[in-house]
This record gives sequence, structure tokens and C-alpha cells, in this order.
Amino acid sequence: MIKKEFGLAVRYYREKLGISQEELADRCGLHRTYISDIERGNRNVSLENIEAVSKGLNITLVDLFSQISRQQKNNKNRN
Repeated sequence: MIKKEFGLAVRYYREKLGISQEELADRCGLHRTYISDIERGNRNVSLENIEAVSKGLNITLVDLFSQISRQQKNNKNRN
């Protein structure tokens, strides 16, 4: 579940910036398919890559994990 929520948070901020997965991958120094896997919740991302993604999105780690927390809260309210 957390991998999916992390991926949704990454997608949220990427789309907010209006950039492609390829652009984010370039900013992070990662491959585009890796970013795609993250967004689909198919990757167990290392702490180093979490930091690279947050820097690529130009947000703090706190911002990124706060989005995950908001998503979890919204999911609980729906159930």
C-alpha cells in the first residue's frame, strides 16, 4: 500500500509542475521507466532515490510524505 501511495504522491507533484516522467527522471538522475514504476507503485524505492525524487520535484521530503499522509486520510474518510 505505501508503495502505491508514494507513487501517487510523486505523480501528484509531477503533474502539479506540469512535467513529464522523462523530465522528472532527468532531474533526478534516474531512468524514465524507474519513475513510471514508482508512480505505479511497482518499486520499493531506496532512501537515496526518495531524496533524489523530492529534489527533482523541487519539494522537501516533508512535503512529499505529507502528501502521502493526506492521501491516507482521504482514503480512510472514503471507507
